[in-house]
Amino acid sequence: MSAPFPELLARADAELSRLEAAAAAVAANLVDLDDNSARKDLDKGPLTGATAAAWADATAALTQLWDGYGMLTALITSARAARGQRRFTDAERSAYIDQVLGRSITLSTTTVPLAQRGLLGAGKVSTTCSPAELLSAMEAAFRTAVDVASRAGDVWQRLMPAAADAAARIGHLRTLTRSATLDEADRRLGDFTAALAADPLGCDERALDTVRALIDRADAERTSASELREALGQRLADAHALADRLAVAARTAAAAEEAVAGRFDAAAVASVSGPDLRPDLAAIDALAAAGQWALISPRLAAWSRAARDRLAALEGAAARNSAMLAARNELRGRFEAYRAKAGSRGLAEDTALAPLAERARDTLYTAPCDLEAARAAVAAYQDGVSALTTAREGR
Repeated sequence: MSAPFPELLARADAELSRLEAAAAAVAANLVDLDDNSARKDLDKGPLTGATAAAWADATAALTQLWDGYGMLTALITSARAARGQRRFTDAERSAYIDQVLGRSITLSTTTVPLAQRGLLGAGKVSTTCSPAELLSAMEAAFRTAVDVASRAGDVWQRLMPAAADAAARIGHLRTLTRSATLDEADRRLGDFTAALAADPLGCDERALDTVRALIDRADAERTSASELREALGQRLADAHALADRLAVAARTAAAAEEAVAGRFDAAAVASVSGPDLRPDLAAIDALAAAGQWALISPRLAAWSRAARDRLAALEGAAARNSAMLAARNELRGRFEAYRAKAGSRGLAEDTALAPLAERARDTLYTAPCDLEAARAAVAAYQDGVSALTTAREGR
């Protein structure tokens, strides 16, 4: 093969750098996905229905992801070693360009049955792709796996506490009464929790609403007027305590949102909105003051569920926004520490290191801050400082 044009070599160098950055991001995302609690629970199984089918596809996608990551990192290592040679012949240059830009990755090799071959036909057929095509396929596989784990995790996170709350109410009522209605609620809750555990993606949430209605009916059947006043009086006091927690959480979430506003992309900032729940609680208080205790229980239960959901949302939003700010500050601290390390070793003005420092500084100190880009930039600068330090100390 004749010597490639200089622009081809430049293209190959740029593509290799892109692949290296992509491989670092892939590694971090694969580790995060591997540590995801919903993914671990899906792996434990057993699964049924829509979830079983979706997770089978996601498991195949995960296998493809890890296999692809292995092939990609092997190619990057080989290509970087070839590019780093001091003497680079025309043949080596051509091989390097083909490796980075061409269909240099073998995905599979299939043996062609003898009965299907022609006299001049090959005994084996290989499926190949370029590194860029492999990366695109891995991106699609990652979306498949993340989508299933995220959807299942969201369902579990939302419905498991609700099912536990229903079970606690049944347990409490069993200490007070024996009721066929309560037995029916218990049986239906057992069916619902079993379906939720094995098939979150196909679970019908309306079954839990039926259980709640049965519990409310059993509670109403059991409770005398005086018992109802006593029980609901405590639940109403608990609701007011929950309202106080909501007010504190709302202020905390607002402060956390204000702290990140303008510093990060608006789409990344968590915000919680919804109707004011205080008027509904005031209406329940009015029913209690009027002695309409029989009307309070279902309304108070609905209010408490809505309040707990709002509280979880507010606390989650505050935690997410605070975590973004903490992550940015940690990256800044790490970057400054490595800048100091580079300066102490006389590397601050190194021509290879300076652009990496500038990139890291720009991503960390320019609003809005892109955390993923900042992580990649700081990691690249950190690796650069470490590599240059090792090279100097080795001489």
